[in-house]
Amino acid sequence: SSSSFRVRIALNLKGIDYKQVPVHLVKNGGEQNQPAYREINPLGLVPALAHDGQLIVQSLAICEYLEEAFPSSSSLLPEDKQGRARVRGIVQSIASEIQPMNNLSVMRYLKKEMGQGDEAVEKWYRFWVDRGFAAVETWLNNPDTGDFCHGDTAGLADCFLVPQVYNAERFNCDLEPYPQIMRITSLCRELTTFQAAAPENQPDSEII
Repeated sequence: SSSSFRVRIALNLKGIDYKQVPVHLVKNGGEQNQPAYREINPLGLVPALAHDGQLIVQSLAICEYLEEAFPSSSSLLPEDKQGRARVRGIVQSIASEIQPMNNLSVMRYLKKEMGQGDEAVEKWYRFWVDRGFAAVETWLNNPDTGDFCHGDTAGLADCFLVPQVYNAERFNCDLEPYPQIMRITSLCRELTTFQAAAPENQPDSEII
């Protein structure tokens, strides 16, 4: 889950200790579809965050909540309103325009309900990645971009960018046209906060 990946990065960047409860997205038809998890999120989507008696769903809402609930820890957003708006625009472009078109439920629907083969589904996937990354790359060619998406400290936009690149690599998307995206991703991957959040480094990892 790239959405869970985002939240793990955010938690790590802010230095927040947390307990992780794995939800297997494939086993037994997907544990996110079982009644026990549907009580947590009726949409059957991960992640969900429980804190102070509250249950928060949707990765962006969770990250924004962490920013407000733990203001004394490292900030995920710039101090100025223009910077915050820029970061949120990049984040929303990934969270709303790329990832939803390619999530597990959409891919399954294309195959099972629409009868599309692997080649057609991969073509669909790459189209939305290319469309979204082309825009993000343009926005990153901006003076406000530093070592990371905004400035010289990893923040919220990087939390969303790196998992999306991770997924694009899994589907063998051509990422050469996006040098800024790949430069920033490479730098992020050198940080222990991102390494510890990577899917292959989770206790329930089944990546081969």
